[in-house]
Amino acid sequence: MIKPKQAKRRKEFQIMELYGLSSPNVMKVRIILEELDVPYNHTYIDIFAGAQYTEEFGKLNPNRKVPVLVDPDGPGGPITIIESGAILIYLAQKYDRFLPKSPTDYYGTIQWLMFQMASVGPMFGQTNHFLRTAPAGNDYSRDRYVTESKRIFDVLDERLSESEFLGCNEYSIADIATYPWARYYEPNNIDISKLKNLQRWLDQIGQRPVVANVVAYWPALRAVDDHKKETADVKHIDKLYGRGQFSRA
Repeated sequence: MIKPKQAKRRKEFQIMELYGLSSPNVMKVRIILEELDVPYNHTYIDIFAGAQYTEEFGKLNPNRKVPVLVDPDGPGGPITIIESGAILIYLAQKYDRFLPKSPTDYYGTIQWLMFQMASVGPMFGQTNHFLRTAPAGNDYSRDRYVTESKRIFDVLDERLSESEFLGCNEYSIADIATYPWARYYEPNNIDISKLKNLQRWLDQIGQRPVVANVVAYWPALRAVDDHKKETADVKHIDKLYGRGQFSRA
């Protein structure tokens, strides 16, 4: 269990439990929890040792992915939420923040949150995988995902040319969801020097004190992931990536 930051306890809140590691999807949940100043613990899930395949974790998330959020003070009792987008919506609605009330801005926020979930995360994640993890001989896959990632950055830049933030003209869960992914443009070989609107937005989000604090302690958590990946049993890595004896092709 790793708890890079232990939140302050408050009488009006029970402690939430966040299960995850250093992925962008976990970062977005950390950001909103910190923005809301909600007490929580961060339980580290060692996916490189197969911790997500345990019976205990499977009861939390049948899809065996992180993040997972457990709220002991949910509606009607304890509640477990899977999928980072659903977690953001849940927290925004529970604490009545970061989700606009006007119908136009509400659905604008939801649609750009869905854009992150359906396009930004999956495409950027695949780009990173084929650039850094896949063996040689995957040039087509690598180029396809890099090209799509560049196109998605163009879409974000165009949207931000007409709106201060992604969902509307106020900071929302659409921005919280997208920022952890968009900030990794350099490792994915993406040049954003001509995307001035995107640069403005990245700087604006990154300068929020809460976001800056989360980003500042993230390298330590990332270092734990990198070490565990480097020292992991190849069988666990094969299962994680669905390759070798675990391939279903």
